[in-house]
Amino acid sequence: MDTHTPMPTEPGIPGHDLRHHGDAEVRDDGSALVDLAVNVRADTPPVWLREHIAASLGSLAAYPDGRAARAAVAARHGLPVERVLLTAGAAEAFVLLARALKVRWPVVVHPQFTEPEAALRDAGHSVGRVLLRAADGFRLDPAAVPVEADLVVVGNPTNPTSVLHPADVLAGLARPGRTLVVDEAFMDAVPGEREALAGRTDVPGLVVLRSLTKTWGLAGLRIGYVLAAPETVAELERAQPLWPVSTPALAAAEACVAPRALAEAAHAAHRVAADRAHLVAGLGEFAGAGLRVAGPAEGPFVLVRLPDADAVRRRLRGLGFAVRRGDTFPGLDEEWLRLAVRDRGTSDAFLRALGRATAEAS
Repeated sequence: MDTHTPMPTEPGIPGHDLRHHGDAEVRDDGSALVDLAVNVRADTPPVWLREHIAASLGSLAAYPDGRAARAAVAARHGLPVERVLLTAGAAEAFVLLARALKVRWPVVVHPQFTEPEAALRDAGHSVGRVLLRAADGFRLDPAAVPVEADLVVVGNPTNPTSVLHPADVLAGLARPGRTLVVDEAFMDAVPGEREALAGRTDVPGLVVLRSLTKTWGLAGLRIGYVLAAPETVAELERAQPLWPVSTPALAAAEACVAPRALAEAAHAAHRVAADRAHLVAGLGEFAGAGLRVAGPAEGPFVLVRLPDADAVRRRLRGLGFAVRRGDTFPGLDEEWLRLAVRDRGTSDAFLRALGRATAEAS
């Protein structure tokens, strides 16, 4: 496989806006747009979850006690509690990893969520990049990761490419003296959580990150967790402030890993897969306009390449739709857009708007 050579980069000179995220597309004048820019599942949180969180508000006078939520997450993955750390979203976990672990050469596999690299840079690290290529389907060749890297970060399924890497390929990156960070923020949107490493204890140096904000619509509450060896969890926990996860977030964590919630998430994952297939089929009608879908997509979003994509994105805003620009992701440029998977009615309306936007560009 032809992959780019890993490229060390200098601190503070990333070359991309690593702090740009999809929510920027729907702030202020974008607040009235149909949101295909943010990867939070639509129509969430469900009523039962909102009510459960609201019921926790009567306990706000007491300091948060995360023991029950931590035990619930551990049970969900069949792990001892010593292997679980609750965090204020997966983003906090990236900051903790960057600040707490003693590493010499961290490497981030791109294109992927940019916050890990941003956190590492903010902590003073010089960060290496492995840039995967569209021509290879953004698939990872383990040989592209330098053996000297003692921290490797990769997403699965990867944001924004929607690629699901085989678990054995990722596990093969592990080696003595290396911390292997796998961001599984979107894994619960994959039917059956195929290729998940969460719950594995046989992979040395493995750190798995999970988020509860995407599937359950809790981005404003901030809740996620780390699964890792007890000594790694202890190291990260020492870097956390006191009471880092609020009482309502702890209540949400406990509820979202309960059997009822897992069954609902599994059902939603199959629905997302069907809705994604519908969207991808519709996008195929634009092949004549030069549109290509990266794939096969396995996450709740798809990545597309389109000539004059930035102009099309601006036209789509005028037609009432917000999509995520791709040029802020290392390894992508202004020809890429990321689209969140929505219900078929929303996708059909978007495809009609895309038809108008591409016609204006021709």
